[in-house]
Amino acid sequence: MADDVLAAVRDLAPVLRERAAEAEELRRVPDASVKELEDTGFFQLLQPKTFGGRAADPVTFYTAVKEIAKACGSTGWVASVVGVHPWHVALFDPRAQQEVWGEDHRTRIASSYAPTGKAAAVDGGFRLSGRWHFSSGCDHTRWALLGCLVTDAEGNPVDMRTFLVPRADYRVDDVWDTVGLRGTGSNDIVVDDVFVPEHRALSFGPVTALDVPGHAVNPEPVYRLPYAGVFTTTIATPIVGIAEGAYDSYAEATRKRFRVSYGQQVAEDPFAQVRIARAASDIDAAWLQLTRNIGAMYALAERGEELPMELRTRTRRDQVLATERAVAAVDLLMENAGGNAMRTGSGAVQRAWRDAHTGRGHAANDPERALVMYGQCALGIDVQDTMA
Repeated sequence: MADDVLAAVRDLAPVLRERAAEAEELRRVPDASVKELEDTGFFQLLQPKTFGGRAADPVTFYTAVKEIAKACGSTGWVASVVGVHPWHVALFDPRAQQEVWGEDHRTRIASSYAPTGKAAAVDGGFRLSGRWHFSSGCDHTRWALLGCLVTDAEGNPVDMRTFLVPRADYRVDDVWDTVGLRGTGSNDIVVDDVFVPEHRALSFGPVTALDVPGHAVNPEPVYRLPYAGVFTTTIATPIVGIAEGAYDSYAEATRKRFRVSYGQQVAEDPFAQVRIARAASDIDAAWLQLTRNIGAMYALAERGEELPMELRTRTRRDQVLATERAVAAVDLLMENAGGNAMRTGSGAVQRAWRDAHTGRGHAANDPERALVMYGQCALGIDVQDTMA
């Protein structure tokens, strides 16, 4: 049962919290953490039942992500990103799914979707080359999903596809060294002129239209959700979890903290109390909207009903604002955490502050782009953006 996975993740969270500093030092999630998450069944939550997965309600998946991110932001980020990739692979041609999971249902997949490489059509498939950045958790995976524009003989773009590439066909370049989310190991993936067969190259057109080859073998409703809503929620959720973890750590520390300049316990300061209330409300609002929208889309998919553009754009609206609220909540707490919180290695609140701001920089969290789509829909203007 998916609820059993969620319970196991919650039991594991204290261990992940203890390893947060180790993840930062390693610049990647510790192998032991990935193995223990694997053992909970987490990475199979969105994997199709055809290949040993659970095809679970996505709210269960995101709830598990939030619990992991509360404990360690980097581990939560990697868990969310790597954990959603089985959902995407489930949309591919069944032959591609068989190649990934046929021999091992626990095979994990990395990604880098920005179209920074080059792909040209050849007989039976494509020739793919390039460097892709920010592939979180790629040290723990054996396949990669790489976004790329397909060009014609004159170099003009004719299609946008995601290419599924095995580990033998690419190398990982260790370049990740950042202020926040240091433990995500978001390194570069480099491909040097490899052949990718047609069945391992999925065009964005069918994905956006919710009409993909994988539906032939994966009838579960979770695979009838829009890519944009699923993937951007995958980015927002760990940031909300990071904020919730910061809130818990701040509240615990504040109960014991004494402010010399005012000669009082900080817990007695009404302004600190107001900050706690505001931060808690922002975090709650972010999470409630995320789960409301994903839950509403899933309920429609279960009934086989069409997903209206109003709901799809609302999901994007609330996703970017969830990130905004989560970062604002962490800022409120950090501003009142005192000078000691700024010391190197000072603890969870500072790490959350660095992690939340780093995660905010992801392209999925561009508020203007997402809010414009919602405004267009509300005003009766046709929304053309593929990320709706």
